[in-house]
Amino acid sequence: MSVRLLLTVGLMIAAAGSAAAAENRCGWLENPTPGNWWLTDKDGSWTLMAQGEEYRESVMDQVPPFDEKQYVATNGNYGYGCACLSVDVDKAEGRIARVYSGKIIPLSRCEKDRSLKRTD
Repeated sequence: MSVRLLLTVGLMIAAAGSAAAAENRCGWLENPTPGNWWLTDKDGSWTLMAQGEEYRESVMDQVPPFDEKQYVATNGNYGYGCACLSVDVDKAEGRIARVYSGKIIPLSRCEKDRSLKRTD
């Protein structure tokens, strides 16, 4: 094999090994105050955006809008709902790096899920 072919194959293997598949994470989608968003699932809290950060299209553009019937207002126009998001996470930082898609689901699903901490 030529050196060029070996390098190409090596790069392809490295890229395939480092490419992580999107994860489906379900839990409390929270927006308690302007610019603060996170998802709390069975593994903990994942920051989507924090107040003062630059808007990140790769995260926020695919977050589904809250459904008025499946939403709890806690601070004027701010509050929480229950959602499933297809995401890439940065586990070391506790952040969601990218949102591919999302869906608002009934509040009752999160309320009944014993692996989720209650949101007050």
